[in-house]
This record gives sequence, C-alpha cells and structure tokens, in this order.
Amino acid sequence: MNRTMNRYNLLDLTIRDILRVINPSNDDWSFRFQMINEIRAIVGSIENLRDISIELQNGTYISSPGKKHKQSVLQEVLKAFRKKGGFRKLKFIANARVPILKFEGSYNISCDISINNLSGQMKSKILFWINEIDGRFRDLVMLVKEWAKAHHINDSKSGTLNSYSLSLLVIFHLQTLVPAILPPLREIYPGNMIDDLTGVRTVAEKNIEDICAANIHRIRSDRSRLINRSTLSALFISFLTKFADICSRASTQGICPYSGQLEDIHTNMRWLPRTYALFVEDPFEQPANTARTVSSNQLIRISQAIQATHGILVAANQDRTCLIPVLAGPHISCFFMRPSVPAPPLFNQFPSRTSSSTQLPSRASSSSRNGHRTHPPQRKKTQDSSQDKRLDKRPTEPSKSPTPPPSTSQKQQVWRPRSES
Repeated sequence: MNRTMNRYNLLDLTIRDILRVINPSNDDWSFRFQMINEIRAIVGSIENLRDISIELQNGTYISSPGKKHKQSVLQEVLKAFRKKGGFRKLKFIANARVPILKFEGSYNISCDISINNLSGQMKSKILFWINEIDGRFRDLVMLVKEWAKAHHINDSKSGTLNSYSLSLLVIFHLQTLVPAILPPLREIYPGNMIDDLTGVRTVAEKNIEDICAANIHRIRSDRSRLINRSTLSALFISFLTKFADICSRASTQGICPYSGQLEDIHTNMRWLPRTYALFVEDPFEQPANTARTVSSNQLIRISQAIQATHGILVAANQDRTCLIPVLAGPHISCFFMRPSVPAPPLFNQFPSRTSSSTQLPSRASSSSRNGHRTHPPQRKKTQDSSQDKRLDKRPTEPSKSPTPPPSTSQKQQVWRPRSES
C-alpha cells in the first residue's frame, strides 16, 4: 500500500513540474501578443488584403467564403511573410478541411493562421468555458497532449490524432468516470452549435455564450452533484486504462462526447457508412468525425503507446529520470535533466522523430500555440529565466496558469486546441 502511494506521489509531483514548464509564463503571453500584432501589421500592409481581417468586425454578418478564396488569401499572406523574413518552417496546408498557414515566429512560437474560421474559434471558447467546471480538465489536456507529442501520436498529417481529438478524448474520459467530473456536452450546449452560427456574428456568439454560461453555472451550483477527488496522476493512468483497447472497440463503437457515451456505429445512421479507423464525433459540429485522419496502422501505434506508457507508470520501481521522458518530449525533459535524457525506446519499430509543435487551448484568432516547442529551443534570456523560475517553485505547490496580461485587442483571448486538418 505504501509503495503504491509513494509511486503515485512521485508521479503527481513529476506531472506538476511538467505542467509548470509547459504553462505559459507572463513573458510567454507578452511574446504571443507581440507576435499577433506583428502578424496583423503584415496582413494590413498587403494591398490586396487591406479590406480583409483575420477576425470579422463586430456587426458583420457571418459569411462562409469558399475554400479557394481562403487558399488565395493565405497564399498572399505566405508571400508577405517570405518577403518580410524572420519566419521559420513556413508550411501552407492548402488541402486541409480548413486551409492553414503554419509557421514558427519570434521566440520559437509556433502559429496557425486560418481565414474566417468562426466555428473553430467558438469550439475553442466552449472548451475554455468547460474548464470552469473543473480545472483538472485543462491540466489533463495539457498533459495528454505533451505525452502524445513525446510518442509521435499527435500529428494528423502522419495519420495519428490531432489536438482537438485528444481534447475530446479527455472530455469523454472525465464524463465516464464514477463519479463523473464533466457532464455530457449536450447539458452545456443542447444543440448542434455549427447550425446556430448564422446571422449577425455578435448576436450569434452572444446567444451561444449565454446558453453555455447559464448551463455551466447550473452545473457548478448543483450541490447534489457527487465530487470526484482523483489526483492528476490517477486521472492520467485511468485515461490510459480506458483507451488501452481503443483498437478493438473502434471497429464497432464511436466516441460521442455530446451524449457522454460510446455508441454503436451500425445503429447510428448519422455515422454510416463507416469509413474511418476511429470515430470521435465533434459535439459542436455533428456528425463530423474529428479523428477522420487516423489510419488503421497508426491506430495500432496509438494503442501500443498507451499500453506501454501504462505499463511503465504502474511499475513498482520508478524514478523521475524514467518518468519524465515517458511523459514529455526532449524540449521539456531538458529543463529537468542536464544532459537531456532521451525517451526510452518503447517500440523498436518506431524510429524517433522530431516532435511537431502543438497548441493548447488558449489562443488568439491567429492561433499562436501554447508553449510547446519543437526542439530544445535557442531561447531568449528572458524566456530562460522565466522557465527557471517555474522550476524553482516547490514541487508540492499546485500548478497554476498565469493570468495573461491585457491584450492589445478588444477580442477575447481564447484557450484553443490545435486547428483540425
């Protein structure tokens, strides 16, 4: 019993320390806002785009420009970025469901730019509001995404899970615990949100926000609701346990965060005909499958990564040098170990690859993504010192997300999962 408690205590402390590194500091927020302002200035300088804003202005009607128009706009932005210089890893993904321009800017901040992606912004806002019910949701999303990056299963381009799907898997896990931590999402927004994005933008946004706010307040105020007091380490291990058999279930059942249940694919007419290796329904854009890019072979990899990680975390003999590279990539591990300890080779058949950068719920409309860097970065001194301060904190101190400084924009800054592709 004591060994089990010590094992979980060590895992909890390790998770808290990892979260302190990947949570953005006040300096990080400042860098992100500078990056957003720089992008806006560049877009505003393009003669063909002077009447185009990445964020629609208040009072305008919700429009849905065609994919070709979005592609042409992003092409112009790409040309302007190349002309300006200072942007790295420029990649234009024109054929994604939502065309995206990816790049890495100042301070090693990875960014996505999309055009008129109002549905994506509203989904991000709802995920942000859900965190008001229980703050462990955000922490678990950050941890799961960092773990998935470390094992190269957070990359839709290679046939694994995108960050939005991972966020929904976390929601589903918290919905299906006993007692549950989160409710079925139909109790937060009872409808198909995508269908309600019509008319004047500000009115549509306000209606959705009011409905969500009222329902979240009702849920939080319900004194009869049973409280689940599981630690983050227990929640992460139970997450791995729940999805360890994801391969066998995926052939017959889909994951539905809207209802908070697994649903049989052959009886759900919205999902037929079944053509996907894994089905994770978008609760705000039903019946879209957020995991549509996952391939059968990569689903096996995902399952193997889950099972191998679970085996390591529940093993009797643990220490931080073993745990950290299993939970986080080298760009995070390097803050704990000098020199950085590479992740153990869980599967010999999976060669090591550079982890793709990712974003966590908390973004502006240009989607600069939360503090997940692709390599041990050549950081600015101010950024090194801010990370060092985080590691200097006592390990038993609960992790806290710093309050971002006021934005230069009047728009709400949103905790945002990575854009779908």
